[in-house]
Amino acid sequence: MTSIYSFSATALNGEPVSVERYQGKVMLIVNTASECGFTPQYAGLQQLHEQYAARGLAVLGFPCNQFGKQEPGDAAQIGSFCEKNYGVSFQMFDKIDVNGAGAHPLYRFLTEEAPGLLGLEAIKWNFTKFLVDRNGNVVKRYAPVTKPESIAADIEKLL
Repeated sequence: MTSIYSFSATALNGEPVSVERYQGKVMLIVNTASECGFTPQYAGLQQLHEQYAARGLAVLGFPCNQFGKQEPGDAAQIGSFCEKNYGVSFQMFDKIDVNGAGAHPLYRFLTEEAPGLLGLEAIKWNFTKFLVDRNGNVVKRYAPVTKPESIAADIEKLL
């Protein structure tokens, strides 16, 4: 059986990062974009990171350009944008696909574990969020319209 900890991804700085690094932590995994109507959610994600990182929350951002071409930049541009505009200090990864044949294996796993509305696995838009408990279980999937601050109570229960 596959575990969430068996996956890895490339950070914005080019470093390979194993999800195993986050074993024992609560994870909030989000596909992001810099030119989306939901982009201001970076502020809420950063707030969650600041509020709960010391208690064991890891926010993981995965830029994606599959929805309206709203993440056109390269890793350096994405990192600069996130830091300059939202003070992002949580872990950001290099751009990935979240749907289709080229979907990152982590996202294939997440969507199988927590299908969306009507049991459909595909990610519908940027800023879809997955909450993972300390044991690596995908607990809940949130729609893009769900603001990060509204997830705080669910995070509290898992910390």
